[in-house]
Amino acid sequence: MDIYLYNTLTRSKELFRPIHEGEVFMYHCGPTVYNYAHIGNLRAYVFADVLRKMFVFNNYAVKQVINITDVGHLTSDEDEGEDKLEAGALREGKTAKEIAHFYTDAFLSDLSLLNIDTKGTLFPKATDHIAEQIALIKTLEEKNATYTTSDGVYFDTSAYAHYGQLGRLNIAGLKEGARVLKNPEKRNSTDFALWKFSKPEGKRQQEWDSPWGVGFPGWHLECSAMSMKYLGPHFDIHTGGIDHIPVHHTNEIAQSETATGERFVNYWMHTGFVNIEGEKMAKSGGNFITLETLKEKGYSPLSYRYSLLTADYKKTINFTWEALGGAQTALEKLYAIFVEYGEEIGQIDKDYAEKFHSFINNDLDTPRAIALVWELVKDTALSPADKKRTLILFDEILGLNIANQKQEKIPEEILKLAKEREQYRKDANWQRSDELRAEIESLGYEIKDTDTGAKVYKK
Repeated sequence: MDIYLYNTLTRSKELFRPIHEGEVFMYHCGPTVYNYAHIGNLRAYVFADVLRKMFVFNNYAVKQVINITDVGHLTSDEDEGEDKLEAGALREGKTAKEIAHFYTDAFLSDLSLLNIDTKGTLFPKATDHIAEQIALIKTLEEKNATYTTSDGVYFDTSAYAHYGQLGRLNIAGLKEGARVLKNPEKRNSTDFALWKFSKPEGKRQQEWDSPWGVGFPGWHLECSAMSMKYLGPHFDIHTGGIDHIPVHHTNEIAQSETATGERFVNYWMHTGFVNIEGEKMAKSGGNFITLETLKEKGYSPLSYRYSLLTADYKKTINFTWEALGGAQTALEKLYAIFVEYGEEIGQIDKDYAEKFHSFINNDLDTPRAIALVWELVKDTALSPADKKRTLILFDEILGLNIANQKQEKIPEEILKLAKEREQYRKDANWQRSDELRAEIESLGYEIKDTDTGAKVYKK
């Protein structure tokens, strides 16, 4: 079955054609590990996971890279401000290396909580690839695409004829609007740092010798150097958040294609923002929520994953606790239904499987896939065993951990409370019945009233 993906570069949905038959090479912009990832950041990795699982579903071998930015990401896109790792170290009274190690582990833990499959995924660190980044600058220097200022080595964007194509940037307008540059030594307002020199005052925690002076690499440089090292100079898919389009990914394309003289990436794919109270969730603004916050409030990280799957990955969504609560209720209901189907596993229903396959292959249409899950559940023509096997198939891509749901033995204490509640219901003592329901739920269980009596499930 054909696969169609929305390509940001062309602003259109395109038939996917791999560079190497039966293989797909993907690079995903990873975190800057100076703080916890917020749930807006994590949307990009849920998307990348579904993308990977879709290709595996279609019998592709997948090579996947997610970089770890542990140096060089400044607090401004204009190559100004403090390195975020250095700032994080100062904030917490630790070394930059300690900060990077701690928040890298936290990020990987978040991926696990969201049931993101990282088996075989490469997580290269910027600090482990300084030599590759210096080599890339040398190549660009040989192409006459760089120049040196008092604070670093810069890429001359006028050396790349297609600069700004990804973001549909109005370069003339940018020049007009940048009459007073923050760095007057820059030749063009869009030029960006490849290598920043350490400032004379005070020693940085992370700095290296280079042919141009002691300093550290620019943020954009690392992604080009590491993606080309592990995936080659020309690969299939590059992903990230939509905020990467106008600067970070635009700069990656410019430096990579200038260095190699060939196309860098075939398909650029981007996830929309997760807003909170109408504003973009961002660590810099302080309005961000972590997975730990969700857990503290009693929400499962997989409920958040479910909520993401109900929306088009490209569109901005607005996070609310009410919506997350609705997602959790829906997911718990799905788990309970799956368990009710019993132990027998039947056959995959071909009609539902074909529909699901077509939705997923159509630019990861997970909203329709989730709707199909509920259509399947409500279909009275199918046996519980066949429904169960078909849901297990769906979950290979949805990643909601449906297949691992099993009926747990309910403690006698809970069953006793449920029996008492049932008697109060028969006696029409609704107040006492509701009190016992609340008590059962406070103990981590839920009760569902059916035509054959009340059934108790672990939350």
